Amino acid sequence: MTSYNIQPLADKFRPKTLEDFVGQKEAVGKNSFLKTAILKDSLSSLIFWGPAGVGKTTLALIIANQTKAEFLKLSATSSGLKDLRALIEKAEVNKRLGKKTILFIDEIHRWSKSQQDALLPHVESGTLILIGATTENPSFEINSALLSRAQVIVLERLENSDLKKIINRVEKDLKLKISEEAKDIICQLASGDARQALNILEKALVQGKKITKDTLANTIKKLPIYYDKKSDEHYNLISALHKSMRGNDANASVYWLTRMLEGGEDPLYIARRLIRFASEDIGLANNSALMLANSAFEACHKIGMPECAVILSHTVIYLAKSKKSILAYSAYNKAKAEVEKSGNLRPPLHILNAPTDFMKKLGYGRDYKYTPLEDSSDQNYLPEIISKKKFLDQ
Repeated sequence: MTSYNIQPLADKFRPKTLEDFVGQKEAVGKNSFLKTAILKDSLSSLIFWGPAGVGKTTLALIIANQTKAEFLKLSATSSGLKDLRALIEKAEVNKRLGKKTILFIDEIHRWSKSQQDALLPHVESGTLILIGATTENPSFEINSALLSRAQVIVLERLENSDLKKIINRVEKDLKLKISEEAKDIICQLASGDARQALNILEKALVQGKKITKDTLANTIKKLPIYYDKKSDEHYNLISALHKSMRGNDANASVYWLTRMLEGGEDPLYIARRLIRFASEDIGLANNSALMLANSAFEACHKIGMPECAVILSHTVIYLAKSKKSILAYSAYNKAKAEVEKSGNLRPPLHILNAPTDFMKKLGYGRDYKYTPLEDSSDQNYLPEIISKKKFLDQ
């Protein structure tokens, strides 16, 4: 039995040139900004944003191979200000000698604000060209001043056709025999992640050079699910769940719920969002929705996963199928806008209690109409200056 673990496939088959780079036509295709900048060696600072395994580090290494600048690298997970200062000193020497310096920072979103601030003046002065790689939305995780001085290049998940090109390249180079069905399965399991596809293939190679559906079944026991509770994916999926329920699509709602739970999301986080949804999107159209959502939260708190999954499924389906009303949500927002505009207006005196004679003399409670015993239809309950304001749409 042959082993291929001496060098990981993801490293062995990493492209060295743009011609070998697969996918990302929008980012590095013909006449793209990035391809032109690399070929002309005229790069400005860049931020590569995209999920794992789509080519961020590979593109940085291609730039390293094709640029005339000195290429320096830091990992945000294992380096700090001391490491940065040492590289800046090298960059300053290069600048005096008329040579450019490119600094690649992997997982730049993991650097603190102070670390990013320390980098900013050297990017501004042209001492170095920054290339940062991140799986997180740069508008949230990277300082605005630093972000404004960099071109953000968005990298998408690879298409299955792209993954298949990579698999075919490995098959030809290693003289393997991979069935088309096995290739399709690997592409499906990888979910647009080239590194994942090669890792799956590498595991399958332990059983020999012939790879079939059965080979994969013996190798891969569970579909890897891309989900990070602190990443963009977290917010993307809860947004997909929320909007599916709002759109009355119970089928899609259950799917997004399952994606989150099977990815390891805290069920109480989802349950809290369902409580909010019950009032924000369903509200007065079905008052039972809030009671059910609150009960679901209590049940999830009591029994946890995996038992509470069906409780959340029950609740999500009910909320999705329920009639919707934003009357309460809209009314609160309108009242909030009025409060911010008009400030601390006093209530009308006639609806204030008068527990002392002095307060009665001031007019507290005077002419108040007690609704259970008399007609109070013309009684005003708002401050006089906004007495005609309407916050409810009906």
